[in-house]
This record gives sequence, structure tokens and C-alpha cells, in this order.
Amino acid sequence: MRTVAVVGCGLIGRAWAVAFARGGFEVRLWDPDGAAVTAALAFARETLAELARFGLVEDPAEAAARLRPAATPEEVLAGAAYVQESAPEREEVKRELFRRLDALAAPETVLASSSSSLPASVFAADLPGRGRCLVAHPVNPPCLVPVVELVPAPFTTPAALARAEEVMVRAGQVPVRLRREIRGFVLNRLQAALLGEAFALVREGVVSVEDLDRTVRDGLGLRWAFMGPFETIDLNAPGGVRDYATRYGAMLAELQRPRARPEPWEEPLVAEVERQRRARLPAARLAERARWRDRRLMALLAHRREADRRFGR
Repeated sequence: MRTVAVVGCGLIGRAWAVAFARGGFEVRLWDPDGAAVTAALAFARETLAELARFGLVEDPAEAAARLRPAATPEEVLAGAAYVQESAPEREEVKRELFRRLDALAAPETVLASSSSSLPASVFAADLPGRGRCLVAHPVNPPCLVPVVELVPAPFTTPAALARAEEVMVRAGQVPVRLRREIRGFVLNRLQAALLGEAFALVREGVVSVEDLDRTVRDGLGLRWAFMGPFETIDLNAPGGVRDYATRYGAMLAELQRPRARPEPWEEPLVAEVERQRRARLPAARLAERARWRDRRLMALLAHRREADRRFGR
């Protein structure tokens, strides 16, 4: 379990490369577009150096030295115990890519997909080696947001799931095991519920885009940075979660009823949200703001590490 392969070197793949190299793995990178591999290596070196400035990597040069480009699928898979696929989110692309990976990889190699919504049974069910296939869904960027949803298909073997979990733990990620497949998995379904309500509140003229963001950023998000929603409500009533459900459950259920059939994000609504966002952040500054986001995440990770040391997790 010393070598991992990153297949697909876009936004997600390049961040996976950082996470694995930081975790001590030898990392090989391959993409059909050779320029994407070159760009991913440059991104990884820069990000590892930035992580070191926040105390999140001990030796960025040593970690960067563990990154190697591969010219072919055969080369990227040679000796790899684990593969993280991060190709575009299209069923036909993943089906063909997993067919190639299954044919080329050693029988014991785990094949995991970064799929955001497609379960492995959609693209790997017909493979001879389907038992070693699963989804390992990250949050972007996985080198800064550690949770990874491990989603086994009905045919995924317990051994493959256990090995994927071992890789994630060694890489410093936080694996979450889903008990069964569901489209969108857990994180994106939670995100969809919040975004659906957020768009609806803007559509109805209840709140501006910025004030909605403030509500989450300076309200819900503060607690959610170190507690989940169930622990949050467990601590928000004197008698714990049952007391909270007794006090607020009926009210919260009533608030959900108007959204039983959510509206799509229609073009005029998207245009209005975009107008408000571009008024605050011109399109030319999006990349700069993304780098700001990453530095803030690094600072938050460093703070959490220190807070966990002082107060416990």
C-alpha cells in the first residue's frame, strides 16, 4: 500500500495528488491530456509549499518528490495498490475508463472513483473485477477538506472497502462509510437541500444573496465547522436531541412542506444570483478568490488541529 495512482488530473485529481503525497504515498499521475499532468504537478508543488507555511506539511520538498508523471495507463498502474479516478462526471466516460483500468490493473488493486453522484453500479457492474470497485467521493479540494464518502456497490467486497478506508486514513482524510448506494451520496444531498432552500428564498424576495451567505457563514457554519447537525441539536436543548425534537420538530417539519416539490433553478433566478455575486466579486477575480478560500481553509485546518489538541475532538 505504498503507491497510489491518480487517473485524471483536473481540479479534483490534482488535489488528490497533494493529499496522497502529503500522506507519505508514492503518487503517479496520468491524464489523456499530458498538459494536465504538468499543470497538476506544478499545482501540487505550490500547494505543498503553502501547506508547509501553515504547519500542515513537515517537508514539502520531500512530499513533492513522491509525485511522478506517467505517460500511459500501463505506467500509472504499475505497482499501484490503489487508484483514484477523477475523470469527467459522465457515465460513458467512467464506464470506458473503468473497463480499461480493470483490464490493466493488478487483481488486488482497488479502483475508486471520485464520482459526485454516479454510484459504482452504474459504470462498473459488468466488469470481471467489479468487486474491487467503489466510489470515494471527496469535497473540493480534498487536500484541504478531509471528508471522503466511501460508497460500496452491492458487489464491492468488504476487503476492497477496508483497503480504501485504510488508504484514506493514512492520507489524513476522514472516511465516511455509506451503508448502501444512493445517487448524490450524503454530502451532495445535504448540500442540495440547503441550496434548494437558498435559491427559493432569493426567488421569493425574502433575502439577498449576500445576506443568505452571511446567515450560513456567520451562523450555521460556525458550529458546523466542528460539529455536525445532529450534535448541534443535541446541545441546543437542555435534555438533548429528544428534547429538541419535542420542542422544534413539528415546526421544522412544517417549514419543509412547501418544498416537497422543489422548483428547478430557472434561468432568470440563476441570472439574478449571478448578478448579485458579480456585483460583489467580478469574474476576473474568481481565481484570486479561490486562492483566498484555500488559504482560509489552511488556516482553519491549522486552528482545528491546535483546538483538537487543547480541547479534544
